Amino acid sequence: MKKGILLICFWLAAALSASAADLQSAEELYREGKFAAALGQYEELLKTYPNNAHLYYNIGNCYFKMGTVGLAVANYYRAFRLSPRDGDIRHNLALSLENSGERLVPTGMPEVLHKLFFSLRIDELKGLFFVVLWLFCLLGAFWLVKRRLGRVTLIVLAIVGFLAVWYVWRSKIEQAPLAVVAAPVAELRSGPGKNFPASANVAQGHLLLIQDTKDNWYDVVVKDQGLQGWIEADTLEKI
Repeated sequence: MKKGILLICFWLAAALSASAADLQSAEELYREGKFAAALGQYEELLKTYPNNAHLYYNIGNCYFKMGTVGLAVANYYRAFRLSPRDGDIRHNLALSLENSGERLVPTGMPEVLHKLFFSLRIDELKGLFFVVLWLFCLLGAFWLVKRRLGRVTLIVLAIVGFLAVWYVWRSKIEQAPLAVVAAPVAELRSGPGKNFPASANVAQGHLLLIQDTKDNWYDVVVKDQGLQGWIEADTLEKI
């Protein structure tokens, strides 16, 4: 039993050491300006650590340096979902969107309010909601028995309601099927095929909301322009 535990610990230490060495190697390649080589190493690391915001951020940096703004936006957005409080991730996502003619913060919304809205990850927000809900249940039970702390119970109930609305709102945003234009330009057509006329061209880096799919085509809404139509899937990167 002890030998088995020691072997597991040794294997974990070796794996972490190898990953740290690979990460350091990728960062050295990036500093040397070898962005394609660094990108390959970051993407290999991502197979082992698929929910690592730092890796998505670095992949976004590589694509941005290589001039592939669409894939940079996609990876910055993935990093932002995993770590919305990270200032570097937020800054680079906003910068890459601005280069595409879009804004991270909706027009008319104060930036501080946007930061507060995304101050917690969706799983953190869910956990906080259940903690406060349990607190309300305990206070409610105490009030029923002792008839005390009624005002505090009502305040906590209001907080539960606030957190519930916040969580539902964030969930809709997190679960929205988004894509970004990865090709230099994508044609927005009136139907799912090249035989349908093109109504507009959408530049690289624009965010799209996917409404429907058919064959190799997506029915999308161009978020910053309010346009709707069909775009070939090969020109997009789903987020």
